[in-house]
Amino acid sequence: MRKILVITLLLHAVFCFSCKKTEFSPEGPTDVRIRNISGTELVNVSVKIKEEEISFGNIGINETTGYQRFETAFPKAYISAEVNDESLNTGPVDFTYMNYLGQNKITYDVSVENKMIVIKNVTFDSPL
Repeated sequence: MRKILVITLLLHAVFCFSCKKTEFSPEGPTDVRIRNISGTELVNVSVKIKEEEISFGNIGINETTGYQRFETAFPKAYISAEVNDESLNTGPVDFTYMNYLGQNKITYDVSVENKMIVIKNVTFDSPL
C-alpha cells in the first residue's frame, strides 16, 4: 500500500512540474503601435516600458506604425523622439501602481506639446 501511495505522489509531482507555462499571462503580452497626431514628423521614435525598449523608427504626420510586442504595457510609457533636431521625451514614468493593459493590441496617440511628447489617448484596437 505504501508503494502505491509513494508512486502516486511521485507521478502527481512529475505531472505538476512538467507542465509548460503558456506564453500568455493576464499581464501580457501587449502589441503596441504609435499614432502621430502632432503637426510634425517624429524621428527615431523609441518606446521603453519598464526595462524593455523598442525602436519604432520615423513617424510622419498623422501616420501610424505597425505593432511591436511588449511583455507588458501600461497606460503610460517612456517615449522619446527627435523633433526638429531636438530630443524630446515624455519624462520619467513610474509603473508601480499602474494597471496592465493585458493581452490586447493598443495604440498610443502621441503629440508634441511644450517641448514634450505627450500620450493623449490609449486606444484598445482588439484582443490578441
